[in-house]
Amino acid sequence: MMIPSILLVSVLLGAAFAAPIIPALEERQDSSCARIHIIAARGSNEAPGPGSLRTLVAMIQARNPGADLESINYPALLAPYDASSSAGTAAVTSQLTSYVNRCPNSKVVLVGYSQGAHILLDSLCGGGGYPGLGPSTAPISRAIGDHVTAVVQYGDPRHIMNVPYNAGTADHAGKFPRQLPAQSCAYYASKIKAWCDNGDPFCDKGFDLNAHLNYDTDYDRVAADFVTQKLA
Repeated sequence: MMIPSILLVSVLLGAAFAAPIIPALEERQDSSCARIHIIAARGSNEAPGPGSLRTLVAMIQARNPGADLESINYPALLAPYDASSSAGTAAVTSQLTSYVNRCPNSKVVLVGYSQGAHILLDSLCGGGGYPGLGPSTAPISRAIGDHVTAVVQYGDPRHIMNVPYNAGTADHAGKFPRQLPAQSCAYYASKIKAWCDNGDPFCDKGFDLNAHLNYDTDYDRVAADFVTQKLA
């Protein structure tokens, strides 16, 4: 038996309206998500948590009420450094990807000190592949990385010269320079500010340990200014 055309149209329209609507990623924001999410990667041998980055995190939060904090869960060991930094890079990629998938409308700020600075850019730009480090790793997907609004680095052992995001007084590359073309951070350059000072044994191959220990005292305020400007 033939179904009258008007009835067929009604059935089709009803089915269309009954079909579930799948929201876009940007619409699937968890209600617990903060507008601004800070991810901190502590330095070598610091206790779990933000480590010496806590004052910088507090300044950013004071200027941006409601910003929350997540610390990277990784060993942060000086030895074996290759295994620790490899695990840290993987942790940054995993935690950042997980957060962005859950909270795609949030602005993400990355802050890292020493080995923590190292693993942040190894995640964003690709890592390893240098003597003393683990094997080369691919950069995080730009679909995830594009959710990062600002990156602050203190004393990155993978520091290189002559990149637009450098700050501080260093005049040498670090212990593990990020020099492979495939690991260029040019795509994220406008979002990064990387402080490295002259004499720092890790990012400048110097002999002044105090230069590596004083970034919070010397630069937290200007770093918080940079982050707040990028968040505006």
